[in-house]
Amino acid sequence: MTDHFTLLPGKDAPFGVMPDEQGCNFVLWAPDAERIELCLFDTKEQEIARIRLRERRGHLWYGYVQGVKTGALYGYRVYGPHSPEQGHLFDPQKLLLDPYAKALSRVLEWNEELYQGDSHRMLPKAVVWEDEFDWEGVVSPHYSDAQTVLYEVHVKGFTKLHPDVPEHLRGTYLGLCQPAVIRHMQELGITTVQLMPVASFMSEPRLTLLGLNNYWGYNPVCFMAPEPRYAVKHAVTEFKTMVRELHRAGIEVILDVVFNHTAEGGHGGPVLSYKGLDNRSYYCFDNGGYGPDFSRYSNMTGCGNTFNVDHPNALRLVMDSLRYWVTEMHIDGFRFDLAVTLAREGGEFDPYGGFCKALMQDPVLRNVKLISEPWDIGPFGYRLGQFPTQWRELNDRYRDTIRSFWRGDMGRMAEFATRLLGSRDIFPKSLRAIHSSVNFVCYHDGFTLEDTVCYEQRHNQANTEENRDGHGHNLSKNYGIEGPTLDPRISRIRLQQKRNMLVTLLLSQGIPHLLAGDEMGRSQIGNNNAYCQDNRISWVNWQLSNEDEGLLTFVKQMIRIRRSASAFTELHLEDDLYFGSRTQADTVHWYHPDGSELTEGDWNAPSAQALVMEIIAKESQEHWLVLFNASGYDIHFRLPEPEKSNNWTLAVDTSSHDGKRLLLDDLQQLVAVCGAHSMKLLRACPLKGCDVN
Repeated sequence: MTDHFTLLPGKDAPFGVMPDEQGCNFVLWAPDAERIELCLFDTKEQEIARIRLRERRGHLWYGYVQGVKTGALYGYRVYGPHSPEQGHLFDPQKLLLDPYAKALSRVLEWNEELYQGDSHRMLPKAVVWEDEFDWEGVVSPHYSDAQTVLYEVHVKGFTKLHPDVPEHLRGTYLGLCQPAVIRHMQELGITTVQLMPVASFMSEPRLTLLGLNNYWGYNPVCFMAPEPRYAVKHAVTEFKTMVRELHRAGIEVILDVVFNHTAEGGHGGPVLSYKGLDNRSYYCFDNGGYGPDFSRYSNMTGCGNTFNVDHPNALRLVMDSLRYWVTEMHIDGFRFDLAVTLAREGGEFDPYGGFCKALMQDPVLRNVKLISEPWDIGPFGYRLGQFPTQWRELNDRYRDTIRSFWRGDMGRMAEFATRLLGSRDIFPKSLRAIHSSVNFVCYHDGFTLEDTVCYEQRHNQANTEENRDGHGHNLSKNYGIEGPTLDPRISRIRLQQKRNMLVTLLLSQGIPHLLAGDEMGRSQIGNNNAYCQDNRISWVNWQLSNEDEGLLTFVKQMIRIRRSASAFTELHLEDDLYFGSRTQADTVHWYHPDGSELTEGDWNAPSAQALVMEIIAKESQEHWLVLFNASGYDIHFRLPEPEKSNNWTLAVDTSSHDGKRLLLDDLQQLVAVCGAHSMKLLRACPLKGCDVN
């Protein structure tokens, strides 16, 4: 079977495969293995050769095989002790994927029958990949934090129902860079697409048996291989094409990456790669893995296992993967799922441990966008505000505060004001930039914006977990009817509250994060944990009602205002207090509706639901007022005098039928009525007027 291939000593670096004109060098980490066989397959995945690697240095096995060409399919069989009590799970019947695989031959789908015995029929094969992709001179737009507006997108769900995407491209990488899709993003005004996981993954066996799948993709197998199910033919080339065209359109691309666990699960889970190569090093175990029960995988992720980034080889794999996505795939940054898990050393969170230090010193990675999900389910796992200074962090306290304030909860005014100004109680000015907070009202795991104002209870029955999964504390309100309604009064207040939360998000200091579809009324019919719903529950609906079209137009207007006004993106205050001192720095003042300045004792008034924020940005000479009224009745606000004989000009009123400014927008008197459950945005302009859009 090896007549066409010749084994030569080769080199022990780099990890993975390195093809050239005559053949390919293979390098694999497997410190406790006794024997390793490289298996080669034809295009129909029939085994054509099995070659025993002879060279070994330390923990590495390697060899150069003449005759292996780019596009060849391969896997490994690893021999050694099968002694779970000692942490060894070697089994030569299980074909193993290369952790450094750059491409897979097909989608990895769980099949219990094909897994039993020799598993090679179930597993896709790694592809020896090397392409000469033409980037056509296109480079990343490289937005600063102040310019950034994030937009969370699922590759499949965003275009699966898009009528202007060719049918064969819907739900694919190429579908995401079609002109109509790019035009939507450009007109919306977002700068940065955050893709939900695109590294190869496998649905959990439990879901497969239920006829469901892991739609979100948070169950990775190979960290560097783009998921084949989003490709028409060649995932790597098509992924690069997508990135190039988004960059050409002025849109950055960052990835949601999952390094905290793998699809191999815990005890009894499948052996796909890491377990069969070095189970003891790639995973964490309770009690450090010592004792008679080595099968007790640590589970700080809720997914059955915890990837051991504390180990040098696992850390190297993660760092090599990140550099690959940046240097070869031209990715602009990363959102790290359950980032606390990655920053644990010896089980304890350490923001200056190996993982964070490796990123801080890396000449490639230290310059890209780094966003943490600052929690996991392990001991003391909630670490919001505790990551190193160059990190940006998902701020769930922002989400909870904004939802709570606008649904009418009493006594939320002080925290609401704090969230507006960059959550300086969490990210102190002396330590963190004002953009440290990634602000969001909705994320993929939770209610959409539409469902936040339509449902008070989760409706996750389709997930087959008896509605027990998903978050139970949603801070949502249905305004009288659970779910859709034809009642115009309820529909009106729901739309108004969506505008309130969107405006608040886009006027807050920090980096705004939008969930794709929230700008046009996307609903998951009350499902707040649609991770296994690869159907219309999760896919973006592009058939828009008049109400949806109006909301979309409104969000475009608000993003334009944000991106044109430095007062909402680069505010420079003297300190982190609520009250600005009248100095050369930017100034923020807070007022009661009657025009008097708020005092320190006013902030925690139990019934306070209305306030005014005044921002004076010195350098840009911007002067803004924002009127907030979360109460259930109209309030007359007395306005402060605008500077330099200006007039207050109305930019946005969320209580109007479309949220836009009124035709008669110059306020000749210093009194404005702010309707119940609404807000107004005003700018001080010369008498001749100014552009606030």
